[in-house]
Amino acid sequence: MSQRVQIFDTTLRDGEQVPGSQLTTEEKIIVATQLEKLGVDVIEAGFPISSPGDFRSVVEISKAVREPIICALSRAVTGDIDAAGDALAFAKRGRIHTGIGSSDIHIQHKFNTTREKIIERAIAATKYAKGKVEDVEFYCEDAGRADLVFLAQLVEAVIAAGATVVNIPDTTGYCLPEEYGAKIKYIFENVKGIHNATISIHCHNDLGLATANSLAGIREGARQVEVTMNGIGERAGNTSLEEVVMALNVHKELGYETGVNSQLIYPTSQLVSKMMRMPVQANKAIVGRNAFAHSSGIHQDGHLKNTLNYEIMNPQDVGVDKSDIVLTARSGRHALKHRLELLGFTFEKVILDDLYKKFLDVADLKKEVNDKDLVDLARTVVIA
Repeated sequence: MSQRVQIFDTTLRDGEQVPGSQLTTEEKIIVATQLEKLGVDVIEAGFPISSPGDFRSVVEISKAVREPIICALSRAVTGDIDAAGDALAFAKRGRIHTGIGSSDIHIQHKFNTTREKIIERAIAATKYAKGKVEDVEFYCEDAGRADLVFLAQLVEAVIAAGATVVNIPDTTGYCLPEEYGAKIKYIFENVKGIHNATISIHCHNDLGLATANSLAGIREGARQVEVTMNGIGERAGNTSLEEVVMALNVHKELGYETGVNSQLIYPTSQLVSKMMRMPVQANKAIVGRNAFAHSSGIHQDGHLKNTLNYEIMNPQDVGVDKSDIVLTARSGRHALKHRLELLGFTFEKVILDDLYKKFLDVADLKKEVNDKDLVDLARTVVIA
């Protein structure tokens, strides 16, 4: 039986923290509405105390979106929690996401306090937030570098105080997958009352390991994963929604499922890229323009014989119309023949061999041979 993994989308909060990508409230509503169609379980709509604009965005998204839980971020500060609670007044299902640093680095150099005081503040914040909404998520910031024993104590304390979800963030993208997975496993084995809350994972991509760490956390028992569309976010970004969802879809043997309609992944990626003015890198997994493109002759030949030779998922599964055979100087005869036939030209092998030589001459001069170039080449043969 499949186990459900909740998708917590923070594109509009952590993702929007990228310099130059700030959205207006109206733009946020458009993105939030698309995320609802996509099928995410939670939308983190903003950080209400941070600005009047963010407060208004959480309010308006709460009105516009009805199916996902609407989440508002706060620090473990009563003023923050008040603002979050007020902003969620219109939410059908609201959640306050409060928390504090858990690593000794944060405790000593950010808060200038002690572990004991951190636990006191965490308990107080959780109980205070619980007075505003029933659903309270607590984040143990910088858990990736936190002492395991203390982290378990902190998690146990906030669950006892009423937290319904506890987030174990690798805030700085520090952990290796086996290390992060072991951290989640330790929490499950050493926290009293662990099954009274959902354990969530929130990984950053500073070492390019956010998706790998998230999958490791899921396999050790976490049932909520915090992601952004296209992996946008602070510094090197967050875990990519599309990567986690499709990794779980492709590896059905793992036994996990999400509520995401994967066929809306690419359209949602394009919308977020356009609205946030952040181009998607060409080789980005799942949603990059080259994700389903083949230019090597060997790959093209294998792909044309059977797509399974070089594709582990159908492009249509993520909302891409079709794979792309890109003709370059690395392309082979099979790809050339295939593209010519699509354009209405069929040639015998001898003529095709001659045409292929001419094609290579053009390809050496251009980075990519387009259909117009091929038609011009084909007509030289037909005319001759």
